[in-house]
Amino acid sequence: MLKLRLSRGGTKKRPVYKVVVADSRFARDGRFIEKVGFFNPLLPKEKKERVGLEAERIKYWLGQGAKPTTRVARILGENELMPMPANGNNPIKAVPKKERNKKEEDNKEAPKADAAPKEEAPKAEAAPKEEAPKADAAPKEEAPKAEAAPAAEALKEEAPAEEKK
Repeated sequence: MLKLRLSRGGTKKRPVYKVVVADSRFARDGRFIEKVGFFNPLLPKEKKERVGLEAERIKYWLGQGAKPTTRVARILGENELMPMPANGNNPIKAVPKKERNKKEEDNKEAPKADAAPKEEAPKAEAAPKEEAPKADAAPKEEAPKAEAAPAAEALKEEAPAEEKK
C-alpha cells in the first residue's frame, strides 16, 4: 500500500521532514519511491519556507491510490491540495463539540432506559414466588420481631451498666 508520509531528517531536536511516497512496509526514514516536498516545523506558519510541495506529483500519487498520513493530510489540506481532514485519529474529537455533547446526553439517558426494564423483569418474576411464603409467615415473623426488639434494647442498656461497675 502506498503512503504519502513524512521522513525525518535534520539533527537532534532540530527536525526537518521530507514528504515522500513510500510503501507502507518500509521504515519511516528508509527507502521511498519519490520525494514530493518538505516540511520544516521549526519555522513560523506564516513563512513560505516552512512547507514546499510539488502539487502535480502529489495529485498524481493520490490518483494512483496513495493514502496520506494524518499529518501529511493536514499539510495538504492547508495548501488546498485536498479537503481538510477531521481532527486527528481520535473519533471522539473528530465530531464537533456540540454534536459530542448531544451524543453524551443521549448515552446517559439510554442506559437508564435500557437498565430499567431489565431490573423490573427479574423483580416481577421473583415477587410472586416470594409473596406466597411471606403471606403465611408474615404475621408470625412480625409478632416476634416486635416483642424481641424491646428485649434487645433492654439488654443493651444493662450491658453498659455492668461494664461500668
